[in-house]
Amino acid sequence: MPRRKLGISLPAVLLLLATPASAQINFQGSIRSRVEVWDWFAADEGNPYAFSGNLIRLGISEQRKTWDWQIELAAPILLGLPEDAIRPAPQLQLGFGGIYYGANDRERNAAMLFPKQAFVRFKGLLGNDSLRLGRFEFMDGTETTPANATLAALKRDRIAHRLLGNFGFTHVGRSFDGAQYAWNGGGLNVTLVGAVPTRGVFQVDGWGNLPIAVGYGALTGVTKGSAYDGEWRLFGMYYDDTRDIVKVDNRPAALRASDFGNVRIGTFGGHYIGEMRQDAGALDVLLWGATQAGTWGSLDHRGWAFAAELGWQPEGAPAIHPWIRAGYSHSSGDDDPLDDNHGTFFQVLPTARIYARFPFYNLMNNRDAFASLILRPSKTVVVRTDLHGLWLANRNDSWYQGGGAFQPWSFGYIARPSSGANRFATLWDISADWNVVPQATLTGYFAHAWGGGVVKAIYPTSQSANLGYVEVTYRF
Repeated sequence: MPRRKLGISLPAVLLLLATPASAQINFQGSIRSRVEVWDWFAADEGNPYAFSGNLIRLGISEQRKTWDWQIELAAPILLGLPEDAIRPAPQLQLGFGGIYYGANDRERNAAMLFPKQAFVRFKGLLGNDSLRLGRFEFMDGTETTPANATLAALKRDRIAHRLLGNFGFTHVGRSFDGAQYAWNGGGLNVTLVGAVPTRGVFQVDGWGNLPIAVGYGALTGVTKGSAYDGEWRLFGMYYDDTRDIVKVDNRPAALRASDFGNVRIGTFGGHYIGEMRQDAGALDVLLWGATQAGTWGSLDHRGWAFAAELGWQPEGAPAIHPWIRAGYSHSSGDDDPLDDNHGTFFQVLPTARIYARFPFYNLMNNRDAFASLILRPSKTVVVRTDLHGLWLANRNDSWYQGGGAFQPWSFGYIARPSSGANRFATLWDISADWNVVPQATLTGYFAHAWGGGVVKAIYPTSQSANLGYVEVTYRF
């Protein structure tokens, strides 16, 4: 794969060289190792399969009153990728193993060392503000962290990463090269980002970046009462993809093959989360929505999406601290593949796995009704189980999978035909996270999906799929 040198991190490198020998340098890092077992819907010799994904991150940093800097290297290591987990259309890749294999020159084992982060941050330029320059990770919805533990968990698990994320579930991830400005005052936060995404995610070469411009701005505030805490955010984002590649949508292949126009999309939306404390336990609410306008190559683009969720943490079971949640999300699909409009909501550059824990789908042309139960029997153990009913929002559109652009020559999403159906799948999963010691976490996960009419038309021999993994993370 071609590589590109990282030039935007030069300020951080020069600061490191100029740092006095007496300065306090901090070293930090993490090692994450995961064994994944995939059993895709297709019942043939390509299933099931297992592989090992590992990610080593090593960094140095320094904190000063008016500025700080950080340099972090990442080394993804993929072992035993499946050679037979890619099929001709419409079956395509049979899970993430096939995607990793195809993205890394069809090698069973792949590894590389590259700069994950390299930035300098100046503080107090105009008061309580900061300016970060270089390569960094950014996730929309993480501009602030609420003091309320429930709201903090909702932001982390149900708000952040929906449109912009580092896709940290993969063994490479994504960063951004650019600038981030943040200002805090009067209970408000203003965050502005201008950047280009890096390569990575599924390909181990994360050196270069992509010819895609991203601009993001958000205003976040809080509401508070004697028994109520809340937070709101308004955001806007611009996405400009100038790559000369075939787009992934529901048009016939011949039409798509002749359209190399830019994807230019503006997204505008917001969220509200709140918690009300009462004798029967804490109630929480989450609302999120976005609308889009722009161009999709030669087509006009219009899309929208929303999510609404409720939660309850009853007081009657202190031994397990249950949290019961339910919700519904809906993202638009395209009604006519032959007209001049593209109506599929575009999820941009998310961490798709947060909202699709078995990531055989994402939040494009999707309807998702779910119920979730979280148990916290101790401060170090969390058990969660979800049940999802999944439909395509529009039967004339496609089943989409992926988390956005990650290399210059592929669009970043794949699409399978709906075959005129909209019943997609039922998904059940369960996970357990155990913080064994403060530095180490052990995670186990299992999911089973029952495919509907959409899946049956593509995989007639089997409509069931499974994903299981065991993961160990050590931080130092």
